[in-house]
Amino acid sequence: MKRTSRIPFKPLESGQIWQMEDSNLQIQLVGKRLVHYKLYKGETKRAPVSLSGKEALEKYLRKNNGVLVQG
Repeated sequence: MKRTSRIPFKPLESGQIWQMEDSNLQIQLVGKRLVHYKLYKGETKRAPVSLSGKEALEKYLRKNNGVLVQG
């Protein structure tokens, strides 16, 4: 069996910027269960503010190999 060590996921905080292959995600506000964020794709100058659950957003970042750029 091959064992791989997992890097622990950093908790979501306001002001973080996550970079993925084709987009960036900027976290605006973190509440108890919900997160306000902006998802920039490509050369987009403005992006609408979106609302999602913490667990769903963390799952999305893991799936798309999100890397914390600023936090």
